[in-house]
Amino acid sequence: MTPLRTLLVVPPLAGHVLPALALADELRSRGHQVAWAGSGPGLRALLGDREPVLSTGSRLFRPQGGSGPAAIRSLWEGFVVPYARFSRRALAGIVEEWRPDLLLVDQHTPAGALVARQAGLPWASLAPSALELVERLDPEQARWRDGLLRELWTGAGLPAEEYADPRFSPRLVLAFTSRALLGDVALPARTALVGPLLGRRPVSEPFPWERLDATRTPVLVSLGTLAADVAGDFHQRVAEALLPLADWVQGILVGAPGELPDHVLAVDRVPTLELLRRVRLGAVLCHGGMNTVCEALAHGVPVVAAPIRHDQPVTAAQLVATGAGRRVEFGTATPAELRAALTGVLAEPGYREAAAGVAAQFRRDGGAAAAVDRIEQLAV
Repeated sequence: MTPLRTLLVVPPLAGHVLPALALADELRSRGHQVAWAGSGPGLRALLGDREPVLSTGSRLFRPQGGSGPAAIRSLWEGFVVPYARFSRRALAGIVEEWRPDLLLVDQHTPAGALVARQAGLPWASLAPSALELVERLDPEQARWRDGLLRELWTGAGLPAEEYADPRFSPRLVLAFTSRALLGDVALPARTALVGPLLGRRPVSEPFPWERLDATRTPVLVSLGTLAADVAGDFHQRVAEALLPLADWVQGILVGAPGELPDHVLAVDRVPTLELLRRVRLGAVLCHGGMNTVCEALAHGVPVVAAPIRHDQPVTAAQLVATGAGRRVEFGTATPAELRAALTGVLAEPGYREAAAGVAAQFRRDGGAAAAVDRIEQLAV
C-alpha cells in the first residue's frame, strides 16, 4: 500500500509511550513514516534522541494522588484535561505543518481526537490499559467526566450537537489487552484486541546482572513509575516477607528505600523486559499496572498484584480470574500475607501453567503486527 504519514499523540508517561513505540517500529518496518507529538522533554526522556518528536511545549502538572474515585478525579482534573487544553493549539499547528495521513491518539490525550476531527483526518484510539474500556465510575461520576470532555469539545470550536466521546474513535479502538484477561466483558464498538505490545526500550537501564544469585529463585518487586508518592512502607513489608525465604528466593526490589537484607537486591530502576527474557523469574509482585502484568504473563511468569488506583484493581481482578496470579491489599497486607501470596504462586504449578496459557493467547492476538494490520485497513 502507499506509505502513510502517521502521527502518534501520546502523553509523556512510560506506560503509554513504550507500547506505542512497538507500534511505531512495526509501522516503519512496513515503510510508513512516523512522528510523535506531545511534550518534547517528556517524550525525549522516554524515547531517546532518535525518534522524531514534534513538541507541543512543556509544563508541569499537579501530581496524581489518592485512590479509588479520588484518583480518577485527580487523573482527569490534574492531568488529562489540563494537558489537552495546553497542547491542543500547538498540536493543530503540527498537524497543519506535518500533514499526517492519520493520527493514532492515546485515550488520555483527547486533544489529538479533537484536532483530527477539526482537520477531517482519520484517527484510531490507543487503549494501553483497561481504564477507559471497562467503566468503573458510578453514573454521577461518569456525568462529571463526560462534562469535562464536552467542555474540551466545545472549547475546540466543535459543534455541541455533534459531540462524540473523544476517548473512542468512530472507526478503530486498538486495545493493548486480550480476552484472556478481559473475559466476556462488553467493549466499545470497533474495539480490536491485539494483546500487549512488547518492543525495544530505547533508553537503557543499567542493572547489576553479576549480583543475581543462580542458587535462588528471583522475584521482581516493582510498583511502576508513578507510585513513589504512595509507596509508604510497602517495600519494608515485602523485605520482611522475604526474610524467611532467604535460602530460596532472591528479591529484586525496585525503588526500595532504606537497608535491606543481603538476599534482597535493591535497584533504582530495572529493564523489566530484558530481565524477563534473560532470567527465569519465579514471580512478579507489582501494583497491577497493565504493562507490568502483561509483560510478566507474556513470558509465562505468574503475578501477585497489589493494586493502588486507576485501572489497577480491574487488572488485578482480571489476573486472578485467569488463575495466573493472586491479589493482595496494597495498603494493609501484612508481611505474612505477602509471603503467603508469593510462596503460593512460586510453589503451586497451576499459576505458572495458567500464565503460560495467557502467554499463548497473547501470541495469537498478534501484538504490534495485528495492530498495524488494522491501521492499514483504516487508511484504505
